[in-house]
Amino acid sequence: MKSCAIQLTENERTFPEDDVIVSKTDLKGRITYVNQTFMDVSGYTEEELLGKPHNIIRHPEMPRCVFKLMWDTLEARREIFAYVNNLCKNGDHYWVFAHVTPSFDASGRSVGYHSNRRVPERRAVELFDGLYRDLKKEELKHPDPKRSMEAGGALLQRLLADKKTTFNEFVFSL
Repeated sequence: MKSCAIQLTENERTFPEDDVIVSKTDLKGRITYVNQTFMDVSGYTEEELLGKPHNIIRHPEMPRCVFKLMWDTLEARREIFAYVNNLCKNGDHYWVFAHVTPSFDASGRSVGYHSNRRVPERRAVELFDGLYRDLKKEELKHPDPKRSMEAGGALLQRLLADKKTTFNEFVFSL
């Protein structure tokens, strides 16, 4: 597993409830647009973000299987909602309630992705923090990255099946 080059802090950043973090990416996940709120919260400048992979803000404690689910959903031309813990440039972190959608051109062809992130409910953050810790623990049992992601994904699917729900439905059930 790749280690994080940024020294993690225990500091959680927040942002005003009426603000929305917005970003757009191309089909490869490279950032093509960020709004001021994104820059203010993450601590990066526009120059540091544009053209970079969106995972520049991926917190190392986030399970990889959640991002696999996100990419699979987006590639199927569907939207996804998720609670995500992101990493700031200085090692702080911030939780968001994310809505990610594919973007289409006039002919209906996928051309990129658009994400709006809002302040999450604390109750949901606490629940997802625990869930993500369990998924990450499962991933860490497997040194092979592909097998690791598959194991975390299988655990997530079992948990959702036990609740007889989909990921998006589970996110909105809180």
